[in-house]
Amino acid sequence: MARILAALSGGVDSSAAAALLVEQGHDVVGAYMKNWINEENIAGNCPWEEDIHDARAVAETLGIEFRIVNLMRDYRERVVNYLLDGYQRGITPNPDVMCNREMKFGVFLDYARDEGFEKVATGHYAQLETCPDDGSTSILRGLDSNKDQTYFLALLRQEQAASALFPIGHLPKPEVREVAERFALANARKKDSQGICFIGEVKMADFLDAFVPKKPGHIVTTTGETVGEHQGLHFFTLGQRRGIGVASNTYRKAYVVVEKREETNELVVGFDEPQTPRLYAGGCVVDEISFVNRGFEPGESDLLAQARYRTAAVPFILESYDILSRTAEMRFVEPQRALTPGQICAFYRGNELLGGGIFREIRHENA
Repeated sequence: MARILAALSGGVDSSAAAALLVEQGHDVVGAYMKNWINEENIAGNCPWEEDIHDARAVAETLGIEFRIVNLMRDYRERVVNYLLDGYQRGITPNPDVMCNREMKFGVFLDYARDEGFEKVATGHYAQLETCPDDGSTSILRGLDSNKDQTYFLALLRQEQAASALFPIGHLPKPEVREVAERFALANARKKDSQGICFIGEVKMADFLDAFVPKKPGHIVTTTGETVGEHQGLHFFTLGQRRGIGVASNTYRKAYVVVEKREETNELVVGFDEPQTPRLYAGGCVVDEISFVNRGFEPGESDLLAQARYRTAAVPFILESYDILSRTAEMRFVEPQRALTPGQICAFYRGNELLGGGIFREIRHENA
């Protein structure tokens, strides 16, 4: 049996994961990663004290040691600064993906190794598979397709995946709650968190408003008509339909963000239609690519790409891949809506997560 450090967030998924490991006979220690306490008093719900209370209660119920690991400085440097820098540069970063690579399976994993633990366990809906040929580790989609979280693990490297455990990845969500109830865990029916990784249920606009100065400018249509004012391009992302601040036009067609012009500080909107300029992309360039295990090569016919957490993975053609610059040129079989620089592109071969990279250049169908 292994000595395992189980990351307890206070939620039901990580709690059920720890419970299953205890049931299997492992030497388990629970740990809460203290990353953020909302010292800036940003509007929203940042329930870190409640989460610590719930995580501690779970550890006590399971009869395991509980620790609080203070990683606030690392989180500020590796995740918050990355987030703010991205929005200030006009791109849309993904803090949840970066949190997994830099925090949970970065500094938290380093802490676990220093403390003599063999593995770090989390409540991710993902599965692991050991390759019989060389003993390497692959990440597979979680059994519950509605909860699968492999997209958020797209930037993990092999050494990180090999040190991970995902004890609930083979279960659907209702059975995870049943596990928590079977162990009489107090948070068995706790609502799932929907906020930024470790920050809580805080609106991104409120978070950015606390750190990034407003920079008002015009909202214009793709035909050049001024239809409103914005408070800063960093408050918007491509493909956004709600919260733009511009009413639908006389034909009652809703607007969608299609471009952010940094040079003129203009937010460009158009109608959510395939023919709208810059809304759909036929291809892209992805860089900073890393692989969990096996990579890909041009000419493969079974590759899939996922551009957002809640979108389907779609076929693409790999036109080129430079291993030195870790950059790929891709062409999609079908045009894709609102691809966004700075976001994460996850690569799959069937249900296996190959890895991921960052969208850098979008090649639009209608520019």
